[in-house]
Amino acid sequence: MSPAPGIRADVDTRNFQKLDQTMKTNVATKADPVHAAWGQADADDPGAFNHCFAEVNGIRMHYVDEGQGPLVILLHGFPYLWYMWRRQILALAEAGYRVVAPDLRGYGQSDRPDAVEAHDVSQHVGDVVGLMAALGEASATVVGHDVGASVAQSAAMMRPDLFHSLVMLSTPLPPRGRIRPTIGLREMAKGRMHHHLYFLALGNPDRELASDTRKTLRSIYYSVSGSAVGADRWRVFFEPGESILDAFTDPKEFPSWLSARAIDYYVDEYTRTGFTGTLNFYRCRDRNWEITSFLDGAVIRQPSMFIGGGADPSLEPVEFRGRYDQLDAYLPGLQKKVLLPGVGHGAAEERPDQVNELLLGFLAQHPGCQ
Repeated sequence: MSPAPGIRADVDTRNFQKLDQTMKTNVATKADPVHAAWGQADADDPGAFNHCFAEVNGIRMHYVDEGQGPLVILLHGFPYLWYMWRRQILALAEAGYRVVAPDLRGYGQSDRPDAVEAHDVSQHVGDVVGLMAALGEASATVVGHDVGASVAQSAAMMRPDLFHSLVMLSTPLPPRGRIRPTIGLREMAKGRMHHHLYFLALGNPDRELASDTRKTLRSIYYSVSGSAVGADRWRVFFEPGESILDAFTDPKEFPSWLSARAIDYYVDEYTRTGFTGTLNFYRCRDRNWEITSFLDGAVIRQPSMFIGGGADPSLEPVEFRGRYDQLDAYLPGLQKKVLLPGVGHGAAEERPDQVNELLLGFLAQHPGCQ
């Protein structure tokens, strides 16, 4: 599984703060199947991982690449990064898989094209397909969370020849609907606001989220989690005139499942990049619907699994909970769907051991052809 010449590059992890400046374009390969530093490394240390870049689909994509074996691609959600999978990367690589976790376009160390349409789902799927080619791989299990689940689902549907199995976390996605997504959301909202609609405006949401990046991220990570109770929980629908941040609560003390070091890494990256690149995917909701008319009525027949949180606020509205209940209808190959008790929207962060156990069990049954 050697990389294509000129594609991969290891990072000098002793100087991770200069990651973007110190990336090289020469080829470098790992001598061991599992990163030698893992025995002593703190999993929250981003510098303990093997960081690489690839030129794919017209952008420079950053990704972490660990382990050897059947390929598993992990796609993060909003507002996360490759880093949300750090404990899954370790567990899967140690179990005998090659694990690749990119920053999606618009996020982290990957490029952030200016044009909104450059962030539609066809471009995101093209990035993953291009990354596989750069890795010299022809088959993978694709795992996605939130926005990454949308990309993973689309990749499995569009390229079943490449993606032999699918796992989605937290966001049970419906098949392509008969009406534009924004029209459907407005009907469900009944005069209220939903974050997908709120993010359609250019400029103001970007500035609001970036006005205090630490407060923004702490508030979102906490309020969507199973640790938030009562009035602290994320309000999926909020009132006109309210800011998106009014729907979240910044806790006085953050729960132990996300360390101060982890929060610092997220904050540093989003402070550097801002939020515009990440919001542009939401601004392509209707465009994604328009350009995928050929998928009307399509289903995903590959083996699949869904992992969600039983305390995820995003599943509380009956319209969204119905998507979970109906997953079997458009995933004929669905092997398992589970809602983890007490877990919110960020299962990989909140309950990494449980997520790892589920992933390893699924992968053992569907390793794919290499």
